[in-house]
Amino acid sequence: MASILIADDSPSMRRMVATTLRTAGHEVIEVEDGSAALSVAEQNSFDVIISDMNMPGMTGIELVEALRNRSLHQHAPILMLTTETSEDLKERARKAGASGWLGKPFNPEQLISVVYRVLARHSSKPTTAGALA
Repeated sequence: MASILIADDSPSMRRMVATTLRTAGHEVIEVEDGSAALSVAEQNSFDVIISDMNMPGMTGIELVEALRNRSLHQHAPILMLTTETSEDLKERARKAGASGWLGKPFNPEQLISVVYRVLARHSSKPTTAGALA
């Protein structure tokens, strides 16, 4: 069981992601934006963080950058779950330290598969953030 933080400004998307991950046996905390995610992440350790790209106040890329500058989540897998498909944004997310990229709408089996893949990669290479999937 992994501890997973989800940051997305869409309540319905947060529910769908959380339900998928809870059904797979994971512990999930949901927050509505990047600022809230950063605040929760400063107080708790997470095995995986999943963030939307476009959120009010703090974008997903800004969240990744902020988390990579904090020792608690410096190497944690961070997945971007977004409707964005721009190669430029993917490259910016990669440079910021994102570990993977999933499109919305998401396939529940694919989400679970990617979470397990980044968890396995993280446990075998704890100092590597990983490449975008």
